[in-house]
Amino acid sequence: MLIPRQPVPALQVPTLAHGAYDLAAETPARFSLVVFYRGLHCPICLKYLLELGRLLPEFTARGVKVIALSSDTAERAQAMADKLKAPDLRMGHSLPLPVARAWGLYVSTSRGTTSIGIEEPALFSEPGVFLVRPDGSLYYGAVQTMPFARPHFDELLAAIDFAVAKDYPARGEYTGVV
Repeated sequence: MLIPRQPVPALQVPTLAHGAYDLAAETPARFSLVVFYRGLHCPICLKYLLELGRLLPEFTARGVKVIALSSDTAERAQAMADKLKAPDLRMGHSLPLPVARAWGLYVSTSRGTTSIGIEEPALFSEPGVFLVRPDGSLYYGAVQTMPFARPHFDELLAAIDFAVAKDYPARGEYTGVV
């Protein structure tokens, strides 16, 4: 389990059009937004990433650097990017599943062809959304066991505005006896 205010695991993946991504080398003014999605086979991911692409300028204006990534191959990630038509959205791919697990993501097995006619990979990670401070510590995290009911990006923008305005600390950091 990741703990707020503590360092997040290393994260290094190739991207489609923005070179190699290394979270430790990121220099956001406020946060890095790391959005793990299930892959090309997921129609909910497409809708979710379309919203992220639409709101990307809002995150950028707030000093947030964004990446969307999955365990998909480069070819499948490119097919997703082609559907998104958001060239400024960094699209990571080839996420190793042990790294996904280190981030607390759930891993699912294939159920075959999805409702949109695309074969699921044999194994893939379920969604997760994380805000990481420039020092590499976790500020916010949400993981799902299913593709449904993900954090809304407009609500996340409002939360960032509140957190910055109020200097609100990351919560959930207590690891002592309860």
